[in-house]
Amino acid sequence: MREQARSTLLLLLVVVMALNLRPILTSIGPLLEAIRQSTGIGYQQAALLTALPVLCMGLVPLLQPWLRRWVSEQGAMLAGLAAIALACAWRLTLDSAAALIASAALAGLGVACIQALMPGLVNRWFPHRLAMAMGVYSAALMSGGGAAAVLGPRVAEQFSHWQAGLGIWLLPALLAFAVWAWVRPQLEAAVGGAGASGHLFGSRRAWLLAVYFGLINGGYTSMVAWLPAYYQQVGGSAQGGGELVGLMTVFQVAGALGLPLLLRRLVDRRPGLWLALTVQLAGFVGLLLAPAIAGLWVALIGFGLGACFSLSLTLTLEHLKAPASAGALAAFVQGVGFIITGIVPYVTGWLRDVSGDFQASWLLLSVTVLLMLLVTWRFAPSGYAQAMGMPLIRESDARAGMAPH
Repeated sequence: MREQARSTLLLLLVVVMALNLRPILTSIGPLLEAIRQSTGIGYQQAALLTALPVLCMGLVPLLQPWLRRWVSEQGAMLAGLAAIALACAWRLTLDSAAALIASAALAGLGVACIQALMPGLVNRWFPHRLAMAMGVYSAALMSGGGAAAVLGPRVAEQFSHWQAGLGIWLLPALLAFAVWAWVRPQLEAAVGGAGASGHLFGSRRAWLLAVYFGLINGGYTSMVAWLPAYYQQVGGSAQGGGELVGLMTVFQVAGALGLPLLLRRLVDRRPGLWLALTVQLAGFVGLLLAPAIAGLWVALIGFGLGACFSLSLTLTLEHLKAPASAGALAAFVQGVGFIITGIVPYVTGWLRDVSGDFQASWLLLSVTVLLMLLVTWRFAPSGYAQAMGMPLIRESDARAGMAPH
C-alpha cells in the first residue's frame, strides 16, 4: 500500500508538470489577431512565438550531457518551472512585440528543461507500467495545451486584455510548485541514479528515431500555429478557432492515453503507430478534399497526433534497458526531433503565403505522414539491441567515472 501511495504521488507530479508544457504554444493562436492589432507584430515575427519555444525544446536536450555536470535533475526541473512562471507573469504586463518574443524564448527554455527530463524520469519511476505512465504524461501535456487554446480567449475577453489570456497560465506553474513541495520526500527517494554520460551523435538509430519523432509530430506545431488562422480565413471567429484546437486536444488526449493502454500487452509498438499514422493521414487528406467538415478531420488528426507522441516516446525508451541510458536517448530524440518539429510550421506557413491558402500545407503534411508509415517498418523489437550498438557508455561505467570510448 505504501508503494502504491508513493506511485500515486509521483504520477500526480508527472501530471501537474506536464500541464505546464504546452500553454505557451497554444494560447497564442486564438489571440493572434488581437496581439497583432495591439503590438503591430507581423505574421513572420508571430511565427517566432511558436518556433522559438520549440527550438529551445530541441537545443536544451542536446546539451543535457554537459549541463548535468552543473545542474541536478531536481534543480533543472525547478529552474524550468521558475522560467515558465516568470514568463507568464511577464506576459500579464508586456505591450510590445519584442517583449512578447523574449517571453516566448524564456518560457521555451523552461519547458525544455522539464521536457528533456520527464521521459527518463517516467521510465525510472514506472519501469513496469511504462506505456500507461507515458500515456498519462502525454495526455496531461496535451490537456494543458487544449485548455489554453479554449480558455485563453475567454479569459482575455473577461478582463478585456489579451495579456490576461497569456499570463493566466502562471497559475498551473504555481500549482506545480506546491505539488513539488508536497511530493519532495518521495521524489528524493525516487530520483536517484546517475544519468548516462556520453552522447548519441554517432548512433544511426538515434538519428532515425529523432527524425521520425520530429516529422510525425510536425503536424502538431503546424496545427497549433495555423489552425485558428485557417478557421478565421474560412469565416470563423477567434473563439471558434480556439475551440477547434480544443476539439483536436480532446482527441489527442484520447489517442495518447487510450491507444497505448489498449495495446499495452503488445511488445511491438508498430501496429499502434501504423494505426495512429493512418488516422492522422485520413485527417489531413480530409482537410484537402472536404474542408467543409473540418471538425471531423481535426478530430482524426488529434487522435493520430496524440497516439503518435506517446507511442514514439515509449518506442524510444524501450530501445535501451538501463533507465539512465534510455533517458539519454529520449533526450537526444526530443532534442533533434523538436528542432525539426519547430521548422515544420515555418515551412507550412511559407507554403500558405506562396499559394494563398492552406491546401499546400495540408498536402505536405499528408506526404510526410505517408513516408513515416513506411519508416515504421524499421522498428521491430527484435532489432533494438543490434540497432543501438553505439558510443553510449554503460551506467556502471558512468558511475565509475569512465569516459566514453
